[in-house]
Amino acid sequence: MDRQTRIELLTDHFRRPRHRGRLENADVSMPGGNPGCGDIITMHVRAEPDEQRIAEVSFEGEGCTISQAAASILSQRINRRKPTFDDVVDMSYEEMIDLLGSDIVGSRPRCATLALGTLKAAVKRIDMDRKLRAAGRTDEEIRQMRAALSQQASGGLVFGERAVEEAKVKGSDDAASS
Repeated sequence: MDRQTRIELLTDHFRRPRHRGRLENADVSMPGGNPGCGDIITMHVRAEPDEQRIAEVSFEGEGCTISQAAASILSQRINRRKPTFDDVVDMSYEEMIDLLGSDIVGSRPRCATLALGTLKAAVKRIDMDRKLRAAGRTDEEIRQMRAALSQQASGGLVFGERAVEEAKVKGSDDAASS
């Protein structure tokens, strides 16, 4: 695909996003944020029952053309392929950048890969929650463990409960300094 066609694809997905909106019966709704520029993506994921495979995804978000178009393109690909959890975790960030066009998005890798990073975090959460429930943990115990781990994370892209808060803080800081 040539450069102009990739630009048109990104613009089309930004203006008419595919699979945008909440997903009923999602196993997880995972927020992800890029505090560097204020982009926010929430990936809604429903897994196949008793399988390590994605059944359906959708997204919500706000931010730059690249981050929002990337979420739409990724959601379209995932819904078409129905990959396993391992396939999602193994998808490289370079593959996502190449899919979007490295000559176009290469200078903004965090924007280009936010949706993929958020999807990976969602898949890992589904897998871990399933394992913890199988080990006898309650949903409340799982929530408390997540909250404790969230307090320890810092730097770069942010996934989970802190994502929206961190991205909005950065976005409001940028607006105040303008």
